[in-house]
Amino acid sequence: MKRTKAQESRAAIERLYITMRHLFMRGNYKPTGVSGESLVEALLTLSPEIYGLVNDSEKLELEGLLYVMERLPQGIEECRYIRLISREGYEDSGFPPLIPSKRKRNCYRVDEEQMYVEMTRGKSDIYDILTHLTFLYIESEKIRKNSTDPKGRINLNWRKLKEVVEKEMKGEEFNREAACSYLSHLTGRTFEETKNAVQKFENSHNSNSLFAIIYQMGRLSMEEMLEERDREISFSATLRERVGHHVYGESWANTIKTVLDEQDLLERPIHIISANLHSVINTIYGYQALGLDDYETIEEMALKISVSGKGNKGKEVLAYALKHGLIQIPDSSGTNIGVQIIDTDKMVSDHLIPGVKLPEGKKKKPVLIVMDYAFGEQAYECFDELLKPYEVGQQKIPLNIISTSIMGKAGILEGKKGDIMIPNAHVFEGTADNYPFKNELNSKDFEGYGLGVYDGPMITVLGTSLQNKEVLGYFMESSWKAAGLEMEGAHYQKAIQSASKIRNSIRKNVKVMYAYYASDNPLETGSTLASGALGMDGVRPAYLITYKILEKIGEA
Repeated sequence: MKRTKAQESRAAIERLYITMRHLFMRGNYKPTGVSGESLVEALLTLSPEIYGLVNDSEKLELEGLLYVMERLPQGIEECRYIRLISREGYEDSGFPPLIPSKRKRNCYRVDEEQMYVEMTRGKSDIYDILTHLTFLYIESEKIRKNSTDPKGRINLNWRKLKEVVEKEMKGEEFNREAACSYLSHLTGRTFEETKNAVQKFENSHNSNSLFAIIYQMGRLSMEEMLEERDREISFSATLRERVGHHVYGESWANTIKTVLDEQDLLERPIHIISANLHSVINTIYGYQALGLDDYETIEEMALKISVSGKGNKGKEVLAYALKHGLIQIPDSSGTNIGVQIIDTDKMVSDHLIPGVKLPEGKKKKPVLIVMDYAFGEQAYECFDELLKPYEVGQQKIPLNIISTSIMGKAGILEGKKGDIMIPNAHVFEGTADNYPFKNELNSKDFEGYGLGVYDGPMITVLGTSLQNKEVLGYFMESSWKAAGLEMEGAHYQKAIQSASKIRNSIRKNVKVMYAYYASDNPLETGSTLASGALGMDGVRPAYLITYKILEKIGEA
């Protein structure tokens, strides 16, 4: 019986994760060794949309390369040895932390050849970086082959690129057009495509130039082939001991509960919102500080703040918020999840937002806990710990949690960037686990705002970089009828259900709200995550979802 491409792809995803788990427990591997080759083979079988031309034997995937480099520490392409570590004291060392622009993780360049990368966000973080590194090694082999003839002799374009990179390092001038021509040959792409990619890398504030990245990737591959100087990825013993034990999530949650206790907020009605750290405060305090009278004026303010132009009111709104109930809790636990607590009793206005009146009496006024986005399985770790009772000595004080709201970015399967998805269930990819729930938000809440609205199950995937058209088409067209895919939903819901239905640490009838806005359409060419950030297209749905969540909190 012949397997479909979707079945082969799902099997490849499973092989990737089994292999990664095995290598993690083993402690180290060589990317071009037997174990590394098994990862390469599975990734090529899957051929994820985000990695575009990864299966082409000659052409490099340049948009995918930029996507990856913005999520890895600057200079990682120069390092032969990459070590994944836990939080082990490097934050107090003399090594300056390198923090990728699109993925919050502390990284340390120990010397010319070694890069240490902190993994504090659970297994999803480890799988994510290993997938990206596997892609880099596949592309580096293409560069080596494009730089040599069948007898292994180095060609002229490689030598010329080396001269360009040396001049660039010294700050000397060089002929950019000629440099793009050399690079075009080595990447297998047209001169125009190469020139556009060079400009995109220059606009990125995280990575080195494309000239340097291609040269360094090819150099390490050549040295491994010709001089047997192997590249290696390893995992520290402390990292292997800590993963899965909620070390960082517990510390993070205890910090929040301690602040609630110190502010005498533990017994007040609490609403948890997982979102970004700007839309909630700008919506609430923008209305209160600037006298905005409806959603449209709040959205207009948000758009102005987002472009960071002159005259925007962002700093004014924040200053007002800090004097009227906003408490900021920067992360010190290692989770990289910042938190805001909003005490509505300290507000001058008797309305949370237009049309939403606050209850009278301090004990009835809600407290909002706003947390930044979690990453994959980290969502379970942090929510599971946050929903547990606060322990003071022998005493356990349960939190009075009224609602939990999750706003996130997701890939949409039918629709376009900026559209909204309202889930009624989360299905965990690769397992039979599914989590139906009653969503307090519905598609009617978002009608009439000029955005597409789609409802149905959401697929919680193991990694955004491990999806292809066949797998996604199956989820959309089969009886699953999925609306989109994301990485945290099933983990959040698992924590909510265990706390409310089994452990009884929060009320059984806790209200649940989920809404996502589309960051990409992985089934549409040119609209994958690798095609670039949402930009202004993400502001409108983010603030609309925030507004609707706050309306529902007012009704709770």
